[in-house]
Amino acid sequence: MVDTDSGWDGRGGRGSHGTRDTGGTWGMRGAHAAAALPGRRAAAVSLVALAALATGCGPGTATGAPEASPPVRPTQAAAPSPSRTAPVTDDAKPRTAPPPPSPSASTAPPAPAPAPTTARPAPEPSTAPPRVLMRTGSESDRVRELQARLRQIGHFGRNPTGYYGSVTADAVRSFQAKRSLPVTGSTDEVTWQRLLAMTRVPKAAELRPPTERPVAAPDERCLKGRVLCISKNSRTLAWMIDGKVVSAMDVRFGSEYTPTREGVFEVFWKSRDHVSTLYDTPMPYALFFSGGQAVHYSADFAANGYGGASHGCVNVRDKKKVAALFDQVRTGDKVVVYW
Repeated sequence: MVDTDSGWDGRGGRGSHGTRDTGGTWGMRGAHAAAALPGRRAAAVSLVALAALATGCGPGTATGAPEASPPVRPTQAAAPSPSRTAPVTDDAKPRTAPPPPSPSASTAPPAPAPAPTTARPAPEPSTAPPRVLMRTGSESDRVRELQARLRQIGHFGRNPTGYYGSVTADAVRSFQAKRSLPVTGSTDEVTWQRLLAMTRVPKAAELRPPTERPVAAPDERCLKGRVLCISKNSRTLAWMIDGKVVSAMDVRFGSEYTPTREGVFEVFWKSRDHVSTLYDTPMPYALFFSGGQAVHYSADFAANGYGGASHGCVNVRDKKKVAALFDQVRTGDKVVVYW
């Protein structure tokens, strides 16, 4: 069935209502239209031009006409710039791009930078502590000299022994504190040099006195005759003849439960190899002066020092000295015990 509204006649052409078939061929009736084509084509071109002007579109290409190339728009050649610069900002100056590397820089290896020549800094002072020369536990002749020098300026209240104990350490601390030195109790190089500058070379009698502690000033009862002058305060015994000290030695006394009696006595008995019948202990070179109390050598005193006490006797530490004393003292010689 044929759609009469479209003008299709079923033979490839249009009906009375049309002039062109869908295949682009002309029918029998198109002969008269071909004659009028130039006029119609001109009219069609005019209508297309008017439509283009009305819509503002660019110029188009007519069908069948050769396509013209678009006109070339003239361009302005950019002036060559020697270098490109970054845009200027408000807080920085324009940065200029670095120039291209030179041919030699890209092929040759970089030359080594010269070593910096700087002045050698001055050496810093050493912060190491001074070397320690003597400390607690040391025992030598130099310790004896240290003690003698400290005694010269009033920091050591005993006679030199050559042993660096707690008393010596306390004396060194006292000296260091008074001279604004580090208070350590050990004798370092700085402490030793300061002490040498303030004291003199000790004499032989100062270095090796007869007793550990200085002999006390004699009681006035000891100044005449032959006297064993015994001081509890200095813990010394001085054998004196007519006010002159013949020999001196360290001694210790009884405890608070068995105290050594004080006063003026006489030697009434001598016993060289005595043994106590009460305590069954040896009492060599015993010089009895008050009941069972006597001056004698004590092995315990020689071994333990002042850490112990007697049962009332006057113990002597130095065996040779008390042996010599035993030979010199006579029965009837005076004995004075005092503070």
